[in-house]
Amino acid sequence: MQNSVIAIIQGIVEGLTEFLPVSSTGHLILTGKLLDFSGDKADTFEIVIQLGAILAVAVIYWRRILNLLGLIRMKPGSLEQSDSAHKLNLIHVILACLPAMALGLILHSFIKSYLFSPYTVLVGLVLGGAFMLYGQKKQAKVQAESVDQLSYKQAFLIGLYQCLALWPGFSRSGATIAGGLLSGVNYRATTNFSFLIAIPMMVAASGYELLKSYSTLTSSDIGFFAIGFIVAFVVALLAVITFLKLLERFKLAPFAYYRFALAIVFLAYLLLNA
Repeated sequence: MQNSVIAIIQGIVEGLTEFLPVSSTGHLILTGKLLDFSGDKADTFEIVIQLGAILAVAVIYWRRILNLLGLIRMKPGSLEQSDSAHKLNLIHVILACLPAMALGLILHSFIKSYLFSPYTVLVGLVLGGAFMLYGQKKQAKVQAESVDQLSYKQAFLIGLYQCLALWPGFSRSGATIAGGLLSGVNYRATTNFSFLIAIPMMVAASGYELLKSYSTLTSSDIGFFAIGFIVAFVVALLAVITFLKLLERFKLAPFAYYRFALAIVFLAYLLLNA
């Protein structure tokens, strides 16, 4: 029963935060600390529930994904499609993913050894929130109203900003959305692009980690992992659709202030329980 409760809580946390600009990794580390859930099993569990969140985005954007792969032609008017010409292609996605993938491979051992702690997460939450406020305030003149108007340069710039999220707590979506604003992409377009490039980024990162840690899995863990996977999938499905609507209304600032508040509250908790 206790394992099921942990699986549900962590699944909800992952589903809610993976695509919001608040850092899912940071939240999982912090809630893992509160639940006393850490170690190899916890690390593998986080990978599995991330795959559940990835599946949710793939379901929402399945037409766009098949369009990028050249398997179908999309009609204008869907959630992720504008009325402009179908210009987004795999080169945009590759340019946006390569910087963080390359740097992540180079720094993987350092990041795992030194940056996955509650205190480093709190630093990431604050720095990421400050960057989001900066991106909102200094938003460049909009040159791309939809993902189909993104240039290769803008896609690559967003990819460079995504490297900031290698610091746990910074937030991949926060870095890419704020980076998109600084690169002349409007809120909705940069959010859609952020979600799209999350799929290959997370599949690559999760796949790499899963190959390294699959030996920790046993048959008795199947139910525990399945609960977390399903909960993360369902919650992420609802969170992405809701976030697209909220972002257009509230922008990034409320999420940044939430990050600051969370950092303060959790720092107090850590100090009181030191």
